Amino acid sequence: MPVQTEFTPLASAAGGALIGCAAVLLMLMSGRIAGISGILSRLIWPSEGSRPFEAFAFVLGLLLAPAVWIVALGQSVTQVMTDNMPLAAIAGLLVGFGAVYGGGCTSGHGVCGISRWSKRSLVATAVFMATAMLVVFVTRHVLGAGS
Repeated sequence: MPVQTEFTPLASAAGGALIGCAAVLLMLMSGRIAGISGILSRLIWPSEGSRPFEAFAFVLGLLLAPAVWIVALGQSVTQVMTDNMPLAAIAGLLVGFGAVYGGGCTSGHGVCGISRWSKRSLVATAVFMATAMLVVFVTRHVLGAGS
């Protein structure tokens, strides 16, 4: 049976609005773009003048969000992912390489860059979305994985 993705327009819209608000607040408060790869790198390798506490607070918020969801709504968080750890490791390395090579990640380009009408971010977002669609198509329909 093929993997089905649940259609959740209201929850998705609410989540998108929260991400947008967080990105705007980060830009207003610190002048920084809410790119997760950049924030994580500032946390791991702080540079002079950086604010590692801000990076820590942002990452902590990402990690605590599922717990807040569970407490607030009383619903468990479900995440479907592969049990193939070598595949997951390769995918993670490719995503990390892409974030470095593309000069940012999906949140930096897709949320913050597009909202600032950055041509570079528009191209980067189009490339990673097209690549994601191609990978899902090949994985599900050519290789038969996930079915």
